[in-house]
Amino acid sequence: MGSLEDSNKQVVSQYWDALAQRDWEGMKALLTDDAHYTDVGTPGPGGTGPDGVVARVKIGLEPLEGYEHLPGTNMIAEGDLVMTEHTERWSFHTGEVIDHSFVSVTQLRDGKICRWHDYSNIPNITDNAPAWWLEHIMKAATGG
Repeated sequence: MGSLEDSNKQVVSQYWDALAQRDWEGMKALLTDDAHYTDVGTPGPGGTGPDGVVARVKIGLEPLEGYEHLPGTNMIAEGDLVMTEHTERWSFHTGEVIDHSFVSVTQLRDGKICRWHDYSNIPNITDNAPAWWLEHIMKAATGG
């Protein structure tokens, strides 16, 4: 029988797989009703609840032409916390490509994710993303 940590890592791995496929419904199924997501260092309150979390993530990812998770993920777990170090490749229809690394802290409750906080080098995105995309996310994130 696996440990709580192994079980939690499995849930988080399933979540990252769903995210990599932009499987919004698959992501929602792994979140608690009161789950909260925030991209630390970006404007706005983040998203709450499965619909709010996915809506927040879609702001940045839905307009991308290509989106993939690169190999080399590191994951550690202790109790109800799982921390993941991973890199995403964002491709824009205007030709820009950004490899963006994150440390993601997820907290689980009863086998579902209740908190997801991303920590990354935001200037890697703001310095390299096209202006049209930056305008899109700023407008959406601040309700403008």
